[in-house]
Amino acid sequence: MKWVTRARPKTDRVACPWLIARFIDQEAEFLFAPSDKVLEVAEETGATPFDVPGVELGHHEGKCSFEAFIENYQLTDPALLKLARIVHGADVSSDRGITPQSAGLRALGEGFLHVSDDDHELLRLQFPMYDALYAWCREQLEKDQ
Repeated sequence: MKWVTRARPKTDRVACPWLIARFIDQEAEFLFAPSDKVLEVAEETGATPFDVPGVELGHHEGKCSFEAFIENYQLTDPALLKLARIVHGADVSSDRGITPQSAGLRALGEGFLHVSDDDHELLRLQFPMYDALYAWCREQLEKDQ
């Protein structure tokens, strides 16, 4: 399936493709477009748009797009829910710092924009970071039991 979002992905727009590829659609193909062209590209290609205003898989009711995916696809893994809180705190300006990890995730996401100009390369470079953060969330939850 094809998915489309805004170009120059960081934080939520990297977390969502990671979530899609790992838990929703292992054959996912990601497209990137200028902000004002995402819906046009979606219509032309049949791609599902995300993290743009006015779409189902976007920011709603104070939640980030990662949380919209969690809800829409009824993902209940406690480690994903913990990760969603971290992503939320890194992405939603009114809730910055709701977890200690959120500030670091935000800094890394913004820093990667200076590492590569290629949007697909940004995903390739950052997916291992989300794999590690997800593993950390799982380990933290195991410790709490």
